[in-house]
Amino acid sequence: MFAAILVAMPSPRSPLSRLFTVLLAGVLAGLVLAVAALPGNLIGGLVTKSVLGAYAQLPDALRTPAQPQRSYLYANDGKTLITTFYDVNRTDVPLAEIAPVMRQAIVAAEDRRFYQHGGADLRGMVRALVANVKGGGTEQGGSTLTMQYVRNVLKTDPTRTAEERQAATEQTVGRKIQEIRYASALEKTLSKDEILNRYLNIAYFGSGAYGVAAASQRYFGKAPADLTLGEAALLAGLVQSPDEYSPIDGNKDKALQRRAYVLDSMVATHAISAQQAAAAKAEPLTLHPTAQPNGCTAVSQGHDDWGFFCDYLRQWWLTQPAFGNTVKEREQALRRGGYTVITTLDPKIQATAQQRATAVYGYDNKRALPIAAVEPGTGRVLAMAVNRHYSLADNPAGQANHPNTVNPLISGGASVDGYQAGSTFKLFTMLAALEAGKPLATGFDAPAKLPTRYGSDAEGNCDGKWCPANANPQWMDGYRMMWDGFGRSVNTYFVWLAEQVGEDKVVEMAQRLGITFRAESDAAFARDNAANWGAFTLGVAATTPLDLANAYATVASEGTYCSPLPVVSVTAANGEKVDVGQPSCRKVLDTDIARAATDAARCPVGQQSAYGQCNGGTATSVDGIVGRPVAGKTGSSEQNATETFVGFTPQVAVAGIAANPDDSTDLVGSAVQAKVIDAVARVIRTAVNGKPVKDFTAPSQELAGDPQRPRPQPSPQPQQRQQQDQGIPQDLLRWLQGRGRG
Repeated sequence: MFAAILVAMPSPRSPLSRLFTVLLAGVLAGLVLAVAALPGNLIGGLVTKSVLGAYAQLPDALRTPAQPQRSYLYANDGKTLITTFYDVNRTDVPLAEIAPVMRQAIVAAEDRRFYQHGGADLRGMVRALVANVKGGGTEQGGSTLTMQYVRNVLKTDPTRTAEERQAATEQTVGRKIQEIRYASALEKTLSKDEILNRYLNIAYFGSGAYGVAAASQRYFGKAPADLTLGEAALLAGLVQSPDEYSPIDGNKDKALQRRAYVLDSMVATHAISAQQAAAAKAEPLTLHPTAQPNGCTAVSQGHDDWGFFCDYLRQWWLTQPAFGNTVKEREQALRRGGYTVITTLDPKIQATAQQRATAVYGYDNKRALPIAAVEPGTGRVLAMAVNRHYSLADNPAGQANHPNTVNPLISGGASVDGYQAGSTFKLFTMLAALEAGKPLATGFDAPAKLPTRYGSDAEGNCDGKWCPANANPQWMDGYRMMWDGFGRSVNTYFVWLAEQVGEDKVVEMAQRLGITFRAESDAAFARDNAANWGAFTLGVAATTPLDLANAYATVASEGTYCSPLPVVSVTAANGEKVDVGQPSCRKVLDTDIARAATDAARCPVGQQSAYGQCNGGTATSVDGIVGRPVAGKTGSSEQNATETFVGFTPQVAVAGIAANPDDSTDLVGSAVQAKVIDAVARVIRTAVNGKPVKDFTAPSQELAGDPQRPRPQPSPQPQQRQQQDQGIPQDLLRWLQGRGRG
C-alpha cells in the first residue's frame, strides 16, 4: 500500500517531525490523485510506458474474477457432507447471506468513506497516516476497499503468471498509480454493494480462511449470515494483519484490541451506538474453531469408510474432459473450481455395507470383505465398503494394508488387480450360450470330472488332460440344464457349455458387461488366447466387487449396461450445471436373453424360476432375508481362496468378495461363504427397503426351451480333444488347470 510505504519510515521523535510527515503524506497523496486524474496522453513523463499499457484497459480478472474456491462433495441426499477439496479455503456467498453487522464492520475498519469516494480516497489516506503517526504503529490503512480488492484479485488471479501476481504487491509508485486507476474504473463498472461483496469473498482473514464464509466457519463454526456484532467486529479486525491478529494462530489479546478498534469505528460511522459497542467489547472471546476437511483422507469424523468412494469419485473426475484437457487441469478444477458435487453415495446403504463387512472381518483382520452396490439402469454407485480405514496413518509392523490403507480395494486400480470370483463367472457362459441360440433347457449329463482338451501333468489329471471336478458330486452330478446347473453351480456342466459356445465368446461377454482385466496375465490371455481359456467360466480371472456388481446390474436392467457413475449432479461456482451427471448407458444384451439369465439366477437364492425348473441352490438363505424377488450367484475359487456372492433385484445389485488383498495364497476357507451371503443379502434388503416390490419378467418360451424332453449330450471323446489340443502352449495349459475351482 502507498500508505504502508510511509508507515515504514522510522517512528517520529518530535512533534515537528510528525507534522512534517503528515504534510509530506498530503503532498504525495495529492500527487497520486492528481496523476490518476490526468488523461493518458499526459502521463508519459511520470510513469513508464509498460505501466501505461497495463492499466489502459481493465483486466478481465477484475471484471469477472477467476478466484479459487473450495469444492463440496455431498451424499445423494444433497445434505450429508462427505468432504471438500481446496487449495485455498474459500467459498463465495452473496451479500444477502452476510450479516449486515459484518458489512458495516468491514467498512468501518478498512474504509469509512467507502460509499462516498470514487475508488481512491485522499482524505482517507491522510486520516490513516495521521492516526498511524500518532499511534506509532499501523492502526489504519490508506487503501480503499476497492483498491484492496484490485490488489487481491491481481495477486491471486490463476490466469496470470507468477511474476504478474508478484508485481501486484510491489511497493512502487507505478504500481500504486495503476491500482488507483483500476479502482476508479471498477467503481464506474460495478455498484458499491457488488464491490463490497466481492471484497468480503476474497479477503484473507487468517488461519487459512479466505473470504468471510470460510472465516466465519473457521473461527465460529457458523454461516456468515449468523455472525453477531462482536464476532463480525473481530473478523473485520483481522484483515489488516491476519496472521498476527488471528486468535487461533496468532495473539488473542491483539485480536481483542482490534475488535475494540473496529467497534469504536462502527460508532464513529453511526453503524451502532456506544452502548452496543460497550456490550460487544465486554463479551468474552468465544471461538468454535472448525477445520474444513480437505480431500478423501479428511472425510467426516467417524465415516472414514467414505474415503474409498471419495477416492473412486476423484479418479473418475480426473478422466472427465468437462473439467479440463489434462489430468493436471482437472485436478486443479476440483481443488479450485468451487463445484458443488452431489454424489451417488447412499448413507443408509453405505452404513449397512460397512457394518456387515466389519461383522465378517474386523478392521485388524488381514482378510477383507469389500462390498459394492450399484443401481441397475443408471450405473450409479450406491455404496463402497470394506473393513479398512481409509487413512494414511501408519500400520503396525508387519501389516501392509490393515487397518489403514488408501488402496482401491473395492473398485480396483493402482496396485489392486482384484480377486478371483469363482462361479459367479458362469453367468457369462450362460449369456453367451443363450445368445448363441441355446435355450435354458439345454441339457448335459454332467459327470463328476470332465476331461477337457487341455493338457495337464498336475495331480488329478485325466490321462494327461485337465479335468475340472464338481465340488459336491453327489449333489451336482447328473443331467443338468442351465437352471439347475446354475443353481447347484455344476462346474462340469458349465465347462462343457463354454466349449459348445466357444471360450472366446464367453470372455467377450464378460468384457461387454464391464469386467476389466487389470492383471497383466489375465489381460494377455484375453487378448491373445481367449479361445483356449477353458477355466475362465470357473472365475479364474481377477475382478472387483464394483465390476462384478455392475455386470450383474446389466442383467437386472434387462441388458442395458451403464458405466459406473459416482455423481448425480455437478454444479459450477456460477450456478451452472456441468453435463457429467447423466448415466452413460447402452444396450449390450437382448432383453429376452437377460430375462432368461435372470430366470436361472433365481435358482441359487432359493426362489423358483418362471418355468418351475429350480431344484436346489447354494445361497437359499437369501430368499428369506430379502423377502422379495431376488436373484444371484455364489462363487468359490480354487481351495476356497476367496468366497463371493453377488445378488440383485430390479433396483439394486450388490457384490462382496472375501479375500486377502495382500496374499492370494491365504485361503479364506469355505466357512466364511455363509457370512458373505448374509452380508450381501442384508445390504440388498436395506437398499430396497421402502421401495415398491418389483418382479422379474419371465423369458420367452423360445429361450426357455422344452425342459420336458431332455436330450442328453455326451462329453466329446478324449480322441477328439487330443486333435483340438494342438498349438496350445503347455505353460498356458498348466496355468489354466491350476486356477479356478468354480
